[in-house]
Amino acid sequence: MILYDHSAQVLKDVSTSAEALFGYMDDPARIGSHMREPSMMMLGARMIYELDERGGRAAGSVIKMHGSLLGLPLAVEEVIVDRRPPHLKTWRTFGRTRLFVIGAHQVGFEITPAKGFCRLRIFINYNYPSSILGKFIGTMFGRAYVRWCLRRMSEDAAAKFQSSVVAP
Repeated sequence: MILYDHSAQVLKDVSTSAEALFGYMDDPARIGSHMREPSMMMLGARMIYELDERGGRAAGSVIKMHGSLLGLPLAVEEVIVDRRPPHLKTWRTFGRTRLFVIGAHQVGFEITPAKGFCRLRIFINYNYPSSILGKFIGTMFGRAYVRWCLRRMSEDAAAKFQSSVVAP
């Protein structure tokens, strides 16, 4: 069992079915789109996704991401550890992570159906990078980066289904 020192979560009500929301959230490249484009929070870096033949949509499936920041390589590998459509999916890092603000981590989401919408909970458990510089950078920026990631994932999901809401 891996122990993590830090955690964060976000809750969002999304106007769609659990099946539709799970279908959207089940695509690693889609929910990670905030890392695929240069942004202020990514300091201009972007991550390139490599999915195995199962596309990150099965237990045991592997997701690889790599990029660079100021010429320094970034890389992380994750494996899907739990997937129970349409309610739960969890993945975690394995091997050595080469990231600047967070290190080893476990990310996941839970979908709870309600009348006319679903409650989406996205969570992350994480450690800072293991290097001295990584711990310093993680302490300074890790929490803000994690909150930004969670917010972007939840807002992107809600925006995807917002147009399907019918006004009375």
